[in-house]
Amino acid sequence: MTSLPTHVTNPIIAALGQPIEAVEHLGGSFGARLARITIKGQHFALKWANNGAPAAMVAAEAHGLQTLAATMTIRVPAVILACAADDQQPAILLSEWISSDGHPLDATRLGEQLAALHRCTAAAYGLEHDNFIGGTLQRNGWKADWITFFREQRLLPQIELAERHGLLSSRQRRALAYIVDHLDDWLGGVAHVPSLIHGDLWSGNVLNGPRGTPILIDPAVSYSDREAELAFTELFGGFSPHFYQAYQAAWPLEPGYRDRRDLYNLYHLLNHLNLFGAGYVTHVDAITHRYVKE
Repeated sequence: MTSLPTHVTNPIIAALGQPIEAVEHLGGSFGARLARITIKGQHFALKWANNGAPAAMVAAEAHGLQTLAATMTIRVPAVILACAADDQQPAILLSEWISSDGHPLDATRLGEQLAALHRCTAAAYGLEHDNFIGGTLQRNGWKADWITFFREQRLLPQIELAERHGLLSSRQRRALAYIVDHLDDWLGGVAHVPSLIHGDLWSGNVLNGPRGTPILIDPAVSYSDREAELAFTELFGGFSPHFYQAYQAAWPLEPGYRDRRDLYNLYHLLNHLNLFGAGYVTHVDAITHRYVKE
């Protein structure tokens, strides 16, 4: 057995009352460590904060999974154990291990269930606490107005972070400032609803479970406009046409969605710029050129 630090194993053994039989290390993600562990012949997914990774990141993931599970609309891995960090242990998330049985992913069910998730709404936009989008802090302070929320809690923090990192030219800063100041031109006049969204929904965060059951992982949940979720699903390759057809049949998007889609994806591209560097500058430029005529 490849060992785990005792300050990771001790809380798990204490909670489950059984020794860990095997450990398979699976690398890391934004400073957190990942592993598959075996207890009494059953596999579990283990994540823990490591080497200075924000303990809040692991805690936010646990909360996001529990929030999605509580809607009873779409499958997520069951949270077995969620431990907050203290002087004795790091933040720990132990969850159900998902295995495929060879059936293809049911994209139609994914579309239907995502629409059902989005019908879980709140009185305002945001969440009761901040969380993370990838390795970046995601601000979720409550706002009554969607455009204000998207400006102040999504675009502006990413733009300010990119400026601090020296990733934006003066021309790019002017273009982004124009977009931030004129969001009403593109997002106004549309019915907005604060829907519960997964928040980081791309193909890598959809597991193919038993009998093709779609299972979502790595959430960055908030109550946001559902169009922001659908836009991101199209950014990196997109999903099956059956997914989009099923979603539209369950809850059609407002007219003009495609005119707003790239604007919503600006948030994620700025985040990728901040996380992975200047390789994403051209992607940001492509969107700003669409909305800003210089």
